[in-house]
Amino acid sequence: MGKLFGTDGIRGVANRELRPELALRLGRAGAFVLTRECKHTPKVLLAKDTRRSGDMLEAALTAGLCSLGAQVYLAGDVPTPAVAYLVRQYGFDAGVMISASHNPMADNGIKFFNHEGRKLHDDLEAEIEALVNEMETKDTLPRPEGVEVGVVMPCNQAEADYVGFLLSTVPDVKLGPDFVIALDCANGATSYIASHVFEALGATVHVLHNMPDGTNINDNCGSTHMESLLDFVREKNANIGLAFDGDGDRMLAVDEKGEVLDGDAIMAICSADLHRRGLLKKDTLVGTVMSNQGLSLFCREQGITLHRTDVGDRYVLEKMLADDLNLGGEQSGHVIFRQFADTGDGILTGLQLIQALAQAKKPLSELRKIISVFPQVLINAKVSPARKNEFATHPDIVCAQAEIEAKLAGEGRILVRSSGTEPLVRVMIEGRDQQQITAWAEELDGVIRTYLG
Repeated sequence: MGKLFGTDGIRGVANRELRPELALRLGRAGAFVLTRECKHTPKVLLAKDTRRSGDMLEAALTAGLCSLGAQVYLAGDVPTPAVAYLVRQYGFDAGVMISASHNPMADNGIKFFNHEGRKLHDDLEAEIEALVNEMETKDTLPRPEGVEVGVVMPCNQAEADYVGFLLSTVPDVKLGPDFVIALDCANGATSYIASHVFEALGATVHVLHNMPDGTNINDNCGSTHMESLLDFVREKNANIGLAFDGDGDRMLAVDEKGEVLDGDAIMAICSADLHRRGLLKKDTLVGTVMSNQGLSLFCREQGITLHRTDVGDRYVLEKMLADDLNLGGEQSGHVIFRQFADTGDGILTGLQLIQALAQAKKPLSELRKIISVFPQVLINAKVSPARKNEFATHPDIVCAQAEIEAKLAGEGRILVRSSGTEPLVRVMIEGRDQQQITAWAEELDGVIRTYLG
């Protein structure tokens, strides 16, 4: 068996790579590693997004968890950040989310959370993975019997309590019906929650793609396919549009003119608001190596320090925890407001952006001018899953990348990295000329696919 855990849990095509047999073993191994210090009957929260395969994996994971003696509380279809919050709020010993985030419907995934509602460190993931691999030939984990076998219970208050928490983060935001919000829920985990949250602010809310049927999650909608939301914002004369991904842990925005704001622009606006109010801890923001150079320039102009981490919100959080910082995130729309939560949360980010917009008393199209984004192109080269990490050592690919770096001549940057969740090598180039950097990115994409496809 290959490596299970990527940068954000375990993902694969459901019932092919991510089979129920594997999910059962993950349930047993996860329960053992995450609850072994419990002096009481372990309690684990389990939730899922709206994919058809979620029921199958939920049943398998539940069986595995119960076979180790854990009580399993089913939260149903809720966003990933709801699991992180509810684990802390209810005092669960662990949490599990079944989701492949922004991936296509056929994929699914499994994310574990510890008792603090945080994603696991690499060492715990490695321990779970080792146990799962061992179980392919011999399962030595405990098998409680009789009254010690775990049971399953509903978690009926999950949605209501999570909505209450979200609204508590913006107690002073009161919008009238003239403030119009357009939402794209990606037919995913925010479909049953998001409209209630923003309507509670008093705004007029219009919603797209909030009718999940098990097969339409992320299907030409949500934060990875924003075309319909751009038109919807203009059609409804909305002040702002918010697009979530399938599991609700990321969000991208649209201004009233139908222009997209990515995570870097959202972080710039929110960090400037917090900085002005003296609430940005240590005057510092955390981004990643993918953050646009424009964010660096913005931070210098505002007197804010920018730290960059590896790609992945878990690495952003690690830096925030290490330095006691309260704002960080990714260009993709994972933004962490650590005064409220230890994970990216799309709805929470939308609330904080609207709060900054209300504070500024300007249209979003004006407020976004606080950051000048450098032209950037990102191409995903589809490669063989087994060979995606060879880009860093293959001589022809290394040579092609070096040639582009020389042509940039200090007027931009190039970043090539393998995806932690998909069989892709991501090519990102920034520079002054959009047409030129696009041509270079396409050239390098061709080289990568030729040798690693």
